Amino acid sequence: MSKILIISGASRGIGKSTAQLFIESGYKVVNISRTPSNLDGVVDVAADLSAPLWINQVRDQLSNMLDGIGEIALVHNAGILIKDRVGDLPQEQLRRVLEVNVVASSMLNDLLIPHMHSGSSIIYIGSTLSEKAVPGNASYVTSKHAVIGLMRSNCQDLAGTGVHTACICPGFTNTEMLRDNIGDDPQVLDSIASMQTFNRLVEPEEIAQAIFSVTQQPVFNGAVLHTNLGQVAS
Repeated sequence: MSKILIISGASRGIGKSTAQLFIESGYKVVNISRTPSNLDGVVDVAADLSAPLWINQVRDQLSNMLDGIGEIALVHNAGILIKDRVGDLPQEQLRRVLEVNVVASSMLNDLLIPHMHSGSSIIYIGSTLSEKAVPGNASYVTSKHAVIGLMRSNCQDLAGTGVHTACICPGFTNTEMLRDNIGDDPQVLDSIASMQTFNRLVEPEEIAQAIFSVTQQPVFNGAVLHTNLGQVAS
């Protein structure tokens, strides 16, 4: 039977590298995002994950792709980061971040878990900020902590099904999202790189390899994996 990767946010960065790796590994690949991946062999399903009822627009399209599929790898990768602070946090902004970073994942789980056979997996992309906080990232930190809670609930509620789950938490990764938030100043990038023990940024392809490895290994069920090259203690 065939294998399929269903991934959100594969139009760039970690998601795009992950989609490419799974194609090379013999999977059918479906990307759910607002913009296409532009990768050969990827089926792009257009959706705005911040819209509360977006799942209704893609339900039939996704369901029809699952006939004859033996293994589903579901990767919750899409995410948004908006700079904000507690005490000055617009509630609509918080809702939007939670919709994309948490609620959209739950919607996909509800749709796809009934189709998952033993050997399937649900992988969440968290962050170093899934288990700590820094100033000025209140909504993002809140959402990424919630991602771990959702993953751990998956682990418990799917016990005995043969479906495993984990949360991969990248450190500073060489992606468009990083540059969207810190810019392209080489001195700033070098300063961030110096916070990791290898004195460089993580590459998206390295996170993709970690994601693929975890989908193949049920021993990681319930695990939170920090993929950050090691961070320098301060």
